[in-house]
Amino acid sequence: MNGFLVELGKRLADRWLSLLVLPGALYLGVLAAGRALGHARWYAVGDLPARLDRHTRTLAGSTADTVSLLVAFLLAAAACGLAAQALGSLTERLWLADDWHGWPRALHGPVRRLIARRERIYAERAAEAATAAAHADLDPPAPDAAHRTAVATARMARVADRPPVRPTWPGDRLQAVAERLRAGLGLRVAVIWPHLWLHAPDATRAEVSEAREAMRRAATLAGWGMLYLVVAALWWPGAVIACAVVLTAWSRFRAATDAYATLVESAVRLHAQELARSLGIGRRGPLTPAHGAALDAYLATGEEPAAELLLPPE
Repeated sequence: MNGFLVELGKRLADRWLSLLVLPGALYLGVLAAGRALGHARWYAVGDLPARLDRHTRTLAGSTADTVSLLVAFLLAAAACGLAAQALGSLTERLWLADDWHGWPRALHGPVRRLIARRERIYAERAAEAATAAAHADLDPPAPDAAHRTAVATARMARVADRPPVRPTWPGDRLQAVAERLRAGLGLRVAVIWPHLWLHAPDATRAEVSEAREAMRRAATLAGWGMLYLVVAALWWPGAVIACAVVLTAWSRFRAATDAYATLVESAVRLHAQELARSLGIGRRGPLTPAHGAALDAYLATGEEPAAELLLPPE
């Protein structure tokens, strides 16, 4: 038990150091540099070593003072890391926008206008893709028809997988998975996922967990970008850093959401039938919408499936 606790303490310390302290220390260093340079002499980076040396001599004292200063710095860095995680959680909620109907009423109008704009763009690009596909079906096909079709389809996918219902691409990507599973298998992801998660093998859960964690890391990176806006108030190049960090976070969040959505849909299609059969629902062959709806109803309300949907006795 002692060995387990020691190993657990090491792992927690490593995560605390890598996720909170090191990014927080970098942020505090940039913040201090920005405060020292200011807007007027934003380019005078070469002056920083001399200023740091003067501050070090001023703060140098007893060993206790040095240790106290170091502890205070580490605690401040960890506090910055916690603030970035909190901002990242808020950013993730905004980027997924699955509960935007519950947001403050003042935001409903702008969100609806954004969704309407995305719907128009999606309709335009869907029409382009349909036109390109029609040209590819001609006999003989139009020149570069396959390339034009691929480009038009990719442009449409950059807006959404299906007609948009949320204000952001990541939100629509997850919504598209839910709609496909509901239409094709009669399953609601929110109902089946907790049960499927307990039933799925460890390898599946590890892959899905890693993709979900990548989404959280990307959202936390966006939180750091927001914190760098404080640097921008003291040193204007901080705005460039903030924009670069947020844009990088957005790109990573899109990629991670795409991977997570793909894995969730794959896990449901691969293991939903096994879950149904373990509950006595199913038949030979793929899961049908009727069996899927019976499984969904049983998991949601405990409703007994119809006799014809149950597995025949062995």
